[in-house]
Amino acid sequence: MTQTPTLTPTEDARRKPSPRTKGPRRRITPGRIAAWTLLGVALFVTVFPFYWMIRTALTPAADIYSDSTGLIPEHPTMINFLRVLGLTSQAEAQAAGGSGAHVDFLRYLLNSVVYSGLIAVLQTLFCAMAGYAFARLRFPGRDAVFGVLIAALMVPPIFTVLPNFVLVKNLDLLNTFAGMVAPSVLMTPFAVFFLRQFFLSIPRDVEEAATLDGVGSWGIFWRIVMPMSRGPLITIGLTTTVWSWKDYLWPLLTGREEETRVLTVALGIFQQQSPNAQPDWTGLMAGSALSVLPVLVLLIVLGRRLVESLNFTGIK
Repeated sequence: MTQTPTLTPTEDARRKPSPRTKGPRRRITPGRIAAWTLLGVALFVTVFPFYWMIRTALTPAADIYSDSTGLIPEHPTMINFLRVLGLTSQAEAQAAGGSGAHVDFLRYLLNSVVYSGLIAVLQTLFCAMAGYAFARLRFPGRDAVFGVLIAALMVPPIFTVLPNFVLVKNLDLLNTFAGMVAPSVLMTPFAVFFLRQFFLSIPRDVEEAATLDGVGSWGIFWRIVMPMSRGPLITIGLTTTVWSWKDYLWPLLTGREEETRVLTVALGIFQQQSPNAQPDWTGLMAGSALSVLPVLVLLIVLGRRLVESLNFTGIK
């Protein structure tokens, strides 16, 4: 009968697996401190105007000048948000320091959602089609057309406002969503260039395998390329949504009626309704803060998914 050998404490300690050693700690260098300091300053400069907007919106109109130095208002109130939304009577709004004007927030919010949603969805779709055509399809004059498209990046958008306005007016599309989204719904040079560069990075082996299975170019685009391009598509969709949501000049020219008026134009009209001697800054800041919330929620909901989808660059 065999006996198990008795191990001494020293030998037993040697046989136990040693805990996983941690990697070397990062050294705090002057360059790292300077980088974090610069990042903190940039973050402060970016975020502080939004904080001050909310702070002004929570300040009573009577204290807008006397209480303008503290980081927190002395007498915070929600009356500015309520009167902008039309939840107070005209007498209560005027007693709070406003002009009695309000914004039909829900109606204009819906108009902004329709305007931004149509541009974001259709422009992303058409830009993806154009980018895939420039990346994979061969047709006469492809490189020349792509060169002209890239040259359009050097044209300031303000130069196209007047021709587009004349075209929409001649088509009798003023004060309609069709006329408002028409100049932006097809494609933009940057989005086409961005998506084309990503489509070029997709291995051709996957598309060739699908071709051998009898899938055509349209099927390859919808069933293979589009699912693999989720990250870039979300990126273009988000940037297009933010750009169209904050657009002011074009909706002001083509959608002044209440049926098509967006939030940015409604806030401008709200400011014009206040006396010039004493502008309603608190009400305007409350309306601006409310207009930012939908885009902020969208970025919070899709931000993490955007980062995760951008990490998908390979094929399993």
